[in-house]
Amino acid sequence: MAEPVERPSIRPSNLWDRLKDPKNRTRLIGSGSRQFVAGSVVLGLLVATGAVVAAGPWDSGQRKAERDRVVARDHTGGAHHQPRTPAGPKAAPSAPAVLTALGGTVTRTAPQDAAGLTAALEPLLNGPALGTRSTGVVIDTATGQQLYGQGAGAPMTPASTVKIATTVAALRALGPDHRIATTVRASADARTVTLVGGGDPTLDKAALRRLADEAADTLREREVSTVKLTYDTSRYTGPPLHPIGPNENIAPVSALMIDEGRLDGSAYGPAPRTADPAGDAARVFARLLDDAGIATEAAPAHHRAPATSRTVATHRSKPLSALVERALTNSDNDIAEALVRETALATGEPADFEGGRRAVTAQLKKLGVPTAGANLADGSGLDRDDRVTAGLLAGLLAHAADPRHPELRSVLTGLPVAGFSGTLRGRYTETSPGTGLVRAKTGTLTGVNALAGTVVDTRGRLLAFAFLATGTTSPYEAQSALDTLATALVDGSR
Repeated sequence: MAEPVERPSIRPSNLWDRLKDPKNRTRLIGSGSRQFVAGSVVLGLLVATGAVVAAGPWDSGQRKAERDRVVARDHTGGAHHQPRTPAGPKAAPSAPAVLTALGGTVTRTAPQDAAGLTAALEPLLNGPALGTRSTGVVIDTATGQQLYGQGAGAPMTPASTVKIATTVAALRALGPDHRIATTVRASADARTVTLVGGGDPTLDKAALRRLADEAADTLREREVSTVKLTYDTSRYTGPPLHPIGPNENIAPVSALMIDEGRLDGSAYGPAPRTADPAGDAARVFARLLDDAGIATEAAPAHHRAPATSRTVATHRSKPLSALVERALTNSDNDIAEALVRETALATGEPADFEGGRRAVTAQLKKLGVPTAGANLADGSGLDRDDRVTAGLLAGLLAHAADPRHPELRSVLTGLPVAGFSGTLRGRYTETSPGTGLVRAKTGTLTGVNALAGTVVDTRGRLLAFAFLATGTTSPYEAQSALDTLATALVDGSR
């Protein structure tokens, strides 16, 4: 699902306020060269975090935070996040406060070798809160070295962390500047107008209005005031319904929709969905054409645009990098499924679930990450047939941090920031050592919990990690355990 989220508060955290004080920045940087380097790295990350929260992937500047939501224990379809725990996650054993560590008063340092990290993580990963099976991998992104691994190659159900694979594949196939086009085409005599879906789930009424106005200008030039309106969804093939069936977590997958098929005016999270997203979009467009002075003869009909028609209006989505950020920050299922189909079309595959699976897998193989055992049945993670390994997810994040792959940068910038944004805002408190330093994609299905992302440790290293668990019985406890694991990477000493 688009994991339950809520709007962030205007003031993300008092931690950010303290950083704005010049005296605190002086203490943060310190006088020694090592403290200066580490302080600069983390200060830069926190400043960037503040910018992300302020600007967001959209012009509205609204980063979404986790909504309190209770999901019944016998719920079997879709993904869900439980309400935040009142006190947030427990701090990892012996993890100091971030600013104290950087100020130079703490002498402990993060372990240099795999043995030290294993000693810190293994008891946490094998705790009862993480169910019957848990796996994990940690990679130093600067060197590519795997610092820790337990079940690194074991296929696991990823839930929404599969969106990391989805977005990496889309960026590789299409590039971060790609935009999805929705067009209006007119027949040779301009008497028939067709609204052609391009696969943009973020299309909204304002965009449709601009399309209607642009098309109306051209039609008036042709002295046409009444048209037959049709709509074309042929860009996508295959069944429109996700295997989980009708669900508040995802609309029918269509090349034409507005507002992700939501019926309640929401922009994120679970919502009632239309059963006919394309028809709804076409009917809205008909009313907007009428407002622009072009009448329609009858209700819009589902029909492919004639080959002889020509484009009279075009709307392009925000760049793919922005769509990726929104998909990851809000765990947006509709965008994720659209990105899979865009990847399929860009690589010559059919724009359906099976074509998407082949296309995404092929892109990951080209990147050189371990894909053995992977089954990318969908792009959102709602399908329980999805399988990935911790090694695959951590490897993808390490590649996204590699300067040789700047096209993947939005995979990192889209990750929710602990205590600040998206599905991690409510899972870390102001005093949690991981707040502001952990950025990670959450994943939750009934009995499945996952967390994969990056963290800056006290030595200034950027670490990529993935922790996957199945057979969990309490989502509260599992999420807290995963957050404690990520926090342990800030200072892995015991």
